Amino acid sequence: MSWNPALDPDIPLGDAVDAIETVIVPRARDLGGFEVRRALPSARRQMVGPFIFFDQMGPAEFLTGRGIDVRPHPHIGLGTVTYLLRGRLHHRDSLGTDQWIEPGAVNWMLAGHGITHSERTDAPEGPGSLFGLQTWLALPKDREDDAAAFFHQGADRLPELEGEGKRVRLILGQAWGERAPVDLPVEAVYADAMLAPGARLPMPEGHEDLGAYVIDGSVSVGGQSFEAGRMLVLRPVDRLALTAGPRGARLMVLGGAVADGPRWIWWNFVASSKERIEAAREAWRAGDWAHGRFRLPPNDSAEFIPAPEK
Repeated sequence: MSWNPALDPDIPLGDAVDAIETVIVPRARDLGGFEVRRALPSARRQMVGPFIFFDQMGPAEFLTGRGIDVRPHPHIGLGTVTYLLRGRLHHRDSLGTDQWIEPGAVNWMLAGHGITHSERTDAPEGPGSLFGLQTWLALPKDREDDAAAFFHQGADRLPELEGEGKRVRLILGQAWGERAPVDLPVEAVYADAMLAPGARLPMPEGHEDLGAYVIDGSVSVGGQSFEAGRMLVLRPVDRLALTAGPRGARLMVLGGAVADGPRWIWWNFVASSKERIEAAREAWRAGDWAHGRFRLPPNDSAEFIPAPEK
C-alpha cells in the first residue's frame, strides 16, 4: 500500500517544510485525578533549546474543597517555571519559600544540586479552576550543582510589547529588544503571546532552537494551519513569522541554546549522567532530612512523595 503524506495532518507540506522541523501532539497524563498534556519530552524531540519538560495543566474546574495537592518532592539539575493563565497555586520549598503563584507572574525555581517543593491549591472554600503551564529547563553541565534558589516576579515586572494586534509578555530571556528580569544560568527565551485574528508574530532572532506551543485558537505558517494543543518545532529560518487564524491565537514561544550533551531523566531528576541520577535517588530514599542532601519544606514537612521503585 502506498503512503500519502497529505492524509496526515501533522506532516508539513509546501513552504512549511522549510519552516517546521516537526509537530508534537501532547499526550495526556493523569496525575491522580488531574489531567495534564505533556509535549516534552516526546518521541520526536526530547528538548527544545534547554526546555526538557513542557506540561499544559488544565483547564480544569474543581468542586469546593478539591484541587491540586502535590506533596513535597525533589528535583536536581534543572530550573522550573510555573506560569498560570487562570487560578493560583501555593508553592513551598526547602529554602523556606512560601509563595502563591498567580496568573502572569514568573516563578523560577533553580533546583541545582537539590531542592524539595510542594504545589497545592489548599482546598478552596468555593469552586475553583486552574489553567497553566509548567516547564523544566535543563541546566548546563557546569551549573548542575549550583545551590538551589527561588525567584518570583509579578506580572507587572515583566516586559510587555503591544501593537499591530499583538500583546506579548516576555517571561524569560531576551527577545524583540527586551529582556526579562530573572537571571538565568542558561540562554533561553520564553514568552506568552496573544494575537488578534490575522496578526503576525515574528519569531525572535538570535536563538539556536525555537518552538511555539498553541494554547488557544490557531496559527498558520507556510500555508498550513495548526490548532490548539500543538507544539511546532521551528527550523532556524530567517524572518519566520506565525499568523493567527480567524479566531486569533494564544501561544507560548520557547527555545534558546541547545544542551551541551544528552540528558537523563528519571522521575523528577534531570542530569548529564546516570551516576548523578542514582546518587540523587539514593539520597531521597535515605530520608535523612536533617543532615542529608535533601530537606523538606519547613512549612510543609508532614508528608512527602516516596521515590518510585523503578
